[in-house]
Amino acid sequence: MVEKMATSVEIDSNSGFCFGVINAIKTAEEWLQREKTLFCLGDIVHNNEELQRLQRLGLRVISRDEFAKLHNVRVLIRAHGEPPETYEIAKSNNIEIIDATCKVVLNLQKTIRQCCDGERQILIFGKQGHAEVVGLIGQTKGNGIVVSSLDDIAKIDFSRPAYLFSQTTQNLEQYRELIAAISQCYQSAGNQHLFHYKDTICHSVVNRAKQIEQFASKYDMVIFVSGEKSSNGLYLFDICKKSNSNSFFISHLEQLSQLTINQGISIGICGATSTPMWLMEAVKQRLTMDIPFKINQNQQ
Repeated sequence: MVEKMATSVEIDSNSGFCFGVINAIKTAEEWLQREKTLFCLGDIVHNNEELQRLQRLGLRVISRDEFAKLHNVRVLIRAHGEPPETYEIAKSNNIEIIDATCKVVLNLQKTIRQCCDGERQILIFGKQGHAEVVGLIGQTKGNGIVVSSLDDIAKIDFSRPAYLFSQTTQNLEQYRELIAAISQCYQSAGNQHLFHYKDTICHSVVNRAKQIEQFASKYDMVIFVSGEKSSNGLYLFDICKKSNSNSFFISHLEQLSQLTINQGISIGICGATSTPMWLMEAVKQRLTMDIPFKINQNQQ
């Protein structure tokens, strides 16, 4: 192990929290300045480092089962949104809801509710069990169909009308592939007119993907910082890896010691829409301090 530093380390200025997460965390911080404790239904953000910071301020993350047992308290709804059932429980239990649902998600929930008429099949392209998807399916009273991959197309009845929507943080290219595949099935059944779809992927996520691709290509090595449970993080890292094969995924600072860093290289640091800027800045600081890393001996 040799103490040598890279020649340059830069953070992607476009990385960091999206506006929905910024609003949720700002809302939590404002309440925690006035209250010693604030309940939050589920992880406010899929990043353990940021979550731990907020928990030190007094944020208490609770499950849906725990939520249903609470009475006469305040509970924060995170950016991912919630199904109608959550609001019904809150009303019954005299729980004050502090709603930080992302505006993009709220609009999508409203659109899905308006499409539900009993006959139409509501299809959601997303990750089964993901917090946002649970909220979206809730708008259909549990009758929606989650389509996570092409394999799930078999769940669809091609003799009935269908409306396809996407979880806001999904992969745009995969969504287009799914649309084409479902369209083909309806066309083969002679019912092309029964299939409708809407582009509901957040444009800030789409733009971030393009920016990550360009950013990653400029460096000898890329360190992608994200929580392991972040769907957006996994999606963006995949793009990062395709753009630069010398890309590495880390969730916390300690993982830097596992990396082999060549002497004199350029390093780019980027992250997900759920990655706090302070964490990426801490990674940069660690890389530029006199902390030992494993250096490729052939580069000395």
